[in-house]
Amino acid sequence: MTSTHAFWLAGREATGEDTFDVTSPWDGRLVGKVSVPTDAQVEEAVAAAYAVRDEFAATPAHVRAAALDHVSKRLTERTEEIAQLISAENGKPLKWARGEVGRAVSVFRFAAEEARRFNGGEAQRLDTDLGGQGRLALTRRFPKGVVLGIAPFNFPLNLCAHKVAPAIAAGAPIILKPAPATPLSGLVIGELLAETELPAGSWSILPVANDKMPALVQDERLPVISFTGSEKVGYAIMDSVPRKHCTLELGGNGAAVVLADWASDDDLDRAANRIATFSNYQGGQSCISVQRVIADASVYDRLLPRIVAAVEAQVTGDPGDDATDVGPLVSEDAAKRVETWVQEAVDAGAALLTGGKRDGASYAPTVLADVPADVTLSCEEVFGPVLTVQKVNGEAEAFAAVNDSKYGLQAGVFTHDLQTAFRAHRALEVGGVVVGDVPSYRADQMPYGGVKQSGVGREGVRFAMEDYTYERVMVLTGIDL
Repeated sequence: MTSTHAFWLAGREATGEDTFDVTSPWDGRLVGKVSVPTDAQVEEAVAAAYAVRDEFAATPAHVRAAALDHVSKRLTERTEEIAQLISAENGKPLKWARGEVGRAVSVFRFAAEEARRFNGGEAQRLDTDLGGQGRLALTRRFPKGVVLGIAPFNFPLNLCAHKVAPAIAAGAPIILKPAPATPLSGLVIGELLAETELPAGSWSILPVANDKMPALVQDERLPVISFTGSEKVGYAIMDSVPRKHCTLELGGNGAAVVLADWASDDDLDRAANRIATFSNYQGGQSCISVQRVIADASVYDRLLPRIVAAVEAQVTGDPGDDATDVGPLVSEDAAKRVETWVQEAVDAGAALLTGGKRDGASYAPTVLADVPADVTLSCEEVFGPVLTVQKVNGEAEAFAAVNDSKYGLQAGVFTHDLQTAFRAHRALEVGGVVVGDVPSYRADQMPYGGVKQSGVGREGVRFAMEDYTYERVMVLTGIDL
């Protein structure tokens, strides 16, 4: 008999009146039952977070850092258990689930480090003009208030970590809403935080139903919203609360550019293998997975068969098997959507080179060429294991093809030339350019986010902390500099 997982209300374990089931997208088995907070319990969490905001902002850095270090350590100790949980509720192959736990370990460690050094204050002399003689400005950062963190299903542990850890490090109370499909990994963070001495009310983890979220989004006691998810939902949130601070990490249709100088057999083998791996890792359910390959005409004919072969070599199947590279999508509906988009492209004239088959929630790793520019697959984020390959003539045309998108999250550029790398950095309308690799690389301490329809603001621990805080200046008078 499966036990019911409690949620975390103002730092303590709690249960509501109703539950919902979390099932495996691979085989449909029941992974766990999750208790749902009542409206009154949600109100209690918000009120507690709002009430503790000043106390938490004043909590000594060593207290917050110690709590974050504790979570990092405990995640390390429980890596295999938590990886199994991620794989069960998300369908992610174990090899990628273990990597996700490792990344969350780093996020909490980075946050502990930042908690110790953030907000040290910056002094600015003001006697540069006569009226400022004897005055000194000291600038420090203070939390904007309670953060409402809304996390997605595709990285159910690490993207919860990216909401919670920076908030705690900055001294901002946080209410976290994990994704309904994958709440169990986020609730584990609550288990570990409950072992610390953080003030009651400084954090809650509430598996609230999506239809209950508008009231939380609108609540004036929650002035900061950090959302990771779809473009449609993210901008709807921002439009509904124009006076709040919103950080939105939304979609992408990541491009990998292979230029003419990346031409040796070893070069092309490496590019093909990296592209195949990172168009299909997480079942393609990553905002920076490779969706588009843009290859110079001089290498296209040699690269394309290598990509197809590398994609066909991806091992699909049971996510609980250590050998599996590609598991199911999060649901059968998600796989059906991908199936529809691929069929639309084929009907419009695209060449299906491999894949294109669905089995329940699983969709075979797929490569298409000659995809018309106006089909959905070219314009939107597929969020599935599907790759399109396009031929271009020269660097300028390749960069223009990357920019011919409403999204701008990250791009990869395969080149050996340093000048080309700097031109790509200047020309590409994205939040990050990865040189010599696919766009799917993310270090959890670096600034991460997009432009255009890919969102606003930046994640990455210190950069999120800056988003959650504001500068406040103090002017000291009668200072003899």
